[in-house]
Amino acid sequence: MKVIGVIAEYNPLHNGHLYHLSQIKEMYPDLLVVLVVNGYFTQRGDISVLSKEDKTRLSLDAGVDIVLELPFVYGTQASDIFGYVSVKILNELNVDSIVFGSESNNIELLNKVVDIQLNDQMYEENVKKYLSLGDNYPTAMRKALNIDDDISKPNDLLGISYIKAIRKINPNIKAETIQRTSDYHDILSNDSVISASNIRGKLKIGEDISNYVPENVLPSIRNISNDSLFNLLKFKILTDKDLSIYLDVDEGIEYRILKYVNNSKTLDELISNIKTKRYTYNKISRMLLHILIGLTKEDNRKLKLDYIKILGFNERGKEYLNGIKKDISLPTTPVKDSLLYSYELKSAYLYEQALKESLNNFDLKNIPVQIK
Repeated sequence: MKVIGVIAEYNPLHNGHLYHLSQIKEMYPDLLVVLVVNGYFTQRGDISVLSKEDKTRLSLDAGVDIVLELPFVYGTQASDIFGYVSVKILNELNVDSIVFGSESNNIELLNKVVDIQLNDQMYEENVKKYLSLGDNYPTAMRKALNIDDDISKPNDLLGISYIKAIRKINPNIKAETIQRTSDYHDILSNDSVISASNIRGKLKIGEDISNYVPENVLPSIRNISNDSLFNLLKFKILTDKDLSIYLDVDEGIEYRILKYVNNSKTLDELISNIKTKRYTYNKISRMLLHILIGLTKEDNRKLKLDYIKILGFNERGKEYLNGIKKDISLPTTPVKDSLLYSYELKSAYLYEQALKESLNNFDLKNIPVQIK
């Protein structure tokens, strides 16, 4: 039996994700699938249209055997941190391979990029040089790599982070790709398999999305936007004495935030007003989320992965977990006085503020979802 790792956000779980899982099962008929999934907020700083508990239940229904939590503090950071911690969690469960979607579907190319990043002594210096000239990080990275191939698509960039993490954590894990069938940036397509961003865009304007997600997913989707927390964010920005203490608030950008916050009516408008060539939409979105939840640079330095939370499992997953529990070096339930857990609870409470409903029992009781 092969143990296959998957890293996802499922915002929401859609037909493309089912395709991904079905392709993995074709590759490995005798397998066990272990998923690491983001919770209430995503790597882009967006609020999730599925709750953490619903993601867990729906993932198990879709054929995943074990669902693990990617903690808020790591799941809302840049791709290298997001990828490193995801791989570290999967390595604790002895996965043989990590299979991810890729626009290029060229594992040799992605490995070549990682070779340059890890072995070329001038790479980091060149990235810093291009950053100092005003480029954002993805552009600086592309220039520093000095290759003709396009590796700028979101899943390829995440894949590079996964491979880099595998090299550092456990080179015996095999990185494998599946061709991504939809473009993340395509917000107009009406094919049966479209990107999650396309689905969220249709949801926002009231379009029917039933053709794009499994039937059992639809009732759990919450038509919720980042603007549901905008007034709370605005209050935080205007009443906080020093925004520079928060993670990702660097190089004086707090003055741009303060300059534009009163003249912005929505979160998107605020981000667009703050945005510069150096600061991408995603980076600013994450930054504002960290301000809102109070994630400081000091706390980020103190953080450590001191537990692995099992969100759910089926019977096969339960049997596997029982068989390897002695091999797992970290506790498999939250450490109650952990800084990691305190921010996880904050993310649950913040999500509740957006939804105006109570969901925190899933994070307070820490009882995994179990299906037969």
